[in-house]
Amino acid sequence: MVRYGVGATRGITLQQLRYFVEVAAEGSISAAADLLYVSQPTMSAALKDLESKVGRVLLTRSARGVTLTEDGTEFLGYARQVTEQAELLEQRYLGRPPSRRLLGVSTQHYSFVVDAFARMVKATDAPEYVFSLRETRTWDIIEDVRTLRSELGVLYRNDFNRNVIDKLLRDAGLVFTPLFLATPHIFIARSNPLAGRSRVTLDDLEDLPRLTFDQGTNNSFYLAEEILSTRSSKQDIRVSDRATIFNLMISLGGYTISTGIISDDLDPSIIAVPLEVDERIEIGWIGQASVSLTTQAQRFVAEMRDVVAGFGVELLV
Repeated sequence: MVRYGVGATRGITLQQLRYFVEVAAEGSISAAADLLYVSQPTMSAALKDLESKVGRVLLTRSARGVTLTEDGTEFLGYARQVTEQAELLEQRYLGRPPSRRLLGVSTQHYSFVVDAFARMVKATDAPEYVFSLRETRTWDIIEDVRTLRSELGVLYRNDFNRNVIDKLLRDAGLVFTPLFLATPHIFIARSNPLAGRSRVTLDDLEDLPRLTFDQGTNNSFYLAEEILSTRSSKQDIRVSDRATIFNLMISLGGYTISTGIISDDLDPSIIAVPLEVDERIEIGWIGQASVSLTTQAQRFVAEMRDVVAGFGVELLV
């Protein structure tokens, strides 16, 4: 944990904290300076002064931009809490508009997350805002939340990957909060011959293309987005985004294994069919262990809970 000597934080200004939060979000001093309408030399000097006052190097600077150091990552969590509270005070007593940058979320490819995210954005009363939603790889979700590129991540655990995921989260200073337990389903196109079945077995899938999300250079059975990743398949196709996987379900008659929660509004051509396996999928969200959720993040979690409950799924927490 970052610790400061007596009086070390004297002289740190709210403006410096705001500069730091924006630079961390943009990964660039020049981009952050443009957004905040200050000169790059002014912002650079303010950040250098901030590092001097806290006695830590918070940013690693390079020609490609800036990244947070380990101390910088922890400091960012506290800085964001301070700036959010200051903004709430300013909105309440000075009538100032809220910050444009409100929330970043990184997630595995779940339509209920997109649905919840859309509801949250529609409900915001900010006249201007910057939200981000990244559907990405499991490793990148953990990294995004560790570095606070995103405040929240959404992913799953099960008996197979639990120990590995939990260790990665511990090492990153993150915690997993369960949301719900899902029984495995396959997602297939409505035109698939299996679409009329009340349930399917693994044998039924033997001759169908298996569609999975690519995990890049950090590929591992334990980081796979789909359960039963160690099971062999005669036809395997890896893709990087949800639109592609759905298109291949339609054009190739392929399938993927997921939670069974899918919104007709978002994905009208895809359906879920229960899969007969003795498995459970625990879906939850991850966040920084030492940092409380911002108000906007709490709203997003509430929206996720509402969306999931709307499918008749029992919530865990």
